[in-house]
Amino acid sequence: MMLHLDIGARDVDAAVAAARDLGARPAGFQPQEDVRVMLDPAGHPFCLYEDR
Repeated sequence: MMLHLDIGARDVDAAVAAARDLGARPAGFQPQEDVRVMLDPAGHPFCLYEDR
């Protein structure tokens, strides 16, 4: 079983950069313009979204 995480960030671009520094990569399919779907090093998806 897999758990999906939605993580709020004040700056999504900075959060994507931090996730990439930790080994994550963007998923090939991005279904929403304001959410970034990322894959952890094992390939599990998680989303980063703007949390105002």
